[in-house]
Amino acid sequence: MSHPKRATSDRNGGRLQIGIPGDFIPEHWARIRRNPGRHDPGIRTRRTIRLADSQRQIGLSLGGEAGARLAARLAMPVSGDTLLRLIRTVALAPIPPPRVIGIDDWAWRRGHRYGSIICDLERRRVVDLLPDRTVEAVRAWLAARPGITVIARDRAGAYAQATTAACPDAMQVADRWHLMENVSAALLDAVQRSMRRIRDALGAASLDPALLTCAERRQHEGFLRRAAADAVIRRLAASGVPIKEIVRRTGHSRKVVRTVVRGGRMDVFRVRASTLDAFLPRLDAEWENGCRNGAELWRRLRAAGFTGALRVVSEWATRRRRADSTPGALPCKPPSARTVARLLVSQRDRLPASDARLVAVVEEAVPALRVAAALVEGFQNMLRTKTAALDTWLTDAAESVLAAFAAGIAADRDAVAAAITEPWSNGQTEGQITKLKLLKRQMYGRAGLDLLRARLIAA
Repeated sequence: MSHPKRATSDRNGGRLQIGIPGDFIPEHWARIRRNPGRHDPGIRTRRTIRLADSQRQIGLSLGGEAGARLAARLAMPVSGDTLLRLIRTVALAPIPPPRVIGIDDWAWRRGHRYGSIICDLERRRVVDLLPDRTVEAVRAWLAARPGITVIARDRAGAYAQATTAACPDAMQVADRWHLMENVSAALLDAVQRSMRRIRDALGAASLDPALLTCAERRQHEGFLRRAAADAVIRRLAASGVPIKEIVRRTGHSRKVVRTVVRGGRMDVFRVRASTLDAFLPRLDAEWENGCRNGAELWRRLRAAGFTGALRVVSEWATRRRRADSTPGALPCKPPSARTVARLLVSQRDRLPASDARLVAVVEEAVPALRVAAALVEGFQNMLRTKTAALDTWLTDAAESVLAAFAAGIAADRDAVAAAITEPWSNGQTEGQITKLKLLKRQMYGRAGLDLLRARLIAA
C-alpha cells in the first residue's frame, strides 16, 4: 500500500499540498480506497498555498463564474464552485469594538424579506450582516457590544425599539436623507388631498378634449375610468362596508381601496419623472431667447446630452405655446399633484410667468398649502444649516396640514434633533448597501450570508 506524501515545498517557496495535508490519517486513506468517488474534495487537493490565496482573492473580488473566467486567462484555471469553496474558508479578521455605528436594512428580496447591515462609521467599514431586521436580532447584536455610544439609523420602528432596549444610553441619530424625503412626501400627500379644490380654482374641473394633446387625451380617458371606479369604492365606504369587503367586491387591491377612501387618486394627469426634468431650465432659457420650434429645441437639447425623443420636447413646446397665447391665462391642462408640490417649494423668481401665476392661484384657493410649503422649506433649512429650532417648528406644524408628519417627528424627537446638530449620518451605510447590492447581483442573487460576509467584510 502506497501512502500519501506529506506537504512539501516547491522551488518558489510555496507550500505544495499533496494528498492529505498535515499528519497521515490511515482511516481516511482506507475510506478513500473503498469509496473513491465519495470523499471530501479537499482531501485530494493539488494546489500550492500561494496559488490558493491568489484564487481566493480573485473569488473575493469577482465571485464564482466571473472569477473562474479571469483565472483561466491568468493561467490559473479553476471552477466557479471551487472559488466559492475557497471564499467560504476565509477567516474574518477580528474587528475592534465599534463606538459609532450605522444600521439600515437591505433587501434579500424586495417587498418580502430584508436583512440588516451594520457599519463602523469611524473606520468606514462594514462590521456585520444580520439575516433579518427584527427587534430581537438587532437587540441581541447590540447587547453583546456595550461600548457603542452613537447609533445612526433610519426611522424604522424596529431599530428604534432595539436600540432603546439594548443601549438606552447611546445617542440615536435619524437619517437626514429619509427626513428630507419624508417631509417632501408629506407635502405631496397634502396637495393630493386638495386637488379637487385646486382644479376648481384653475377652472379645470371640466376639460375640453379638443384642447388636449394626444397623450393628454389618453390620460384623461384613463382618469374618467378611475373616477367611475373610485365612486363605487367611496359609495361602499360611506355605507359602512369595511375595506376588506370592498376589496373582495370590487377586485381592486387593498392599497388602491385605502388610497381612495383616504381621498387619494384625484389627479387627472398622473405623471412620472420625465427625462426632460433635468433640462427644463435650459428649455425655459431657449424659449425666452426666441426659439419656439419643437424640433429645433430638441436638436439643441440633444447637443447638450438629452437622450429623449422628439415627441417629449414637441409636447412641452405645445403646452408652453398655449399657456403663453393669452396673457394672464392659466394652462388648460390641470397640473399633477407632484407638479404643484414642486412649484410650491420652488423659488418664485426662477419660475416662468405661467407657473408663477398658477402658484398664486393655488395659494389663494388653498391657503393651507402656502403654510405647508413654508414649513417644508423651514424643516429642510434646519437640516441643511444645522439650526436647532425643532420645538418651534413642531408647534407650528401641529396646527397645519402636516400635523401627521409632525406627530411622527415628535415621537422620534431626540433622534431627529441629533440629526440636525450632530455630524454623524447614515449616508455611509447607504453607500455600503449599494456595494452589497452589486455583490448580490454579481452572484445572481443566490449568495448566502456567509458569502456576502466574506466578500463584503473579509475582502
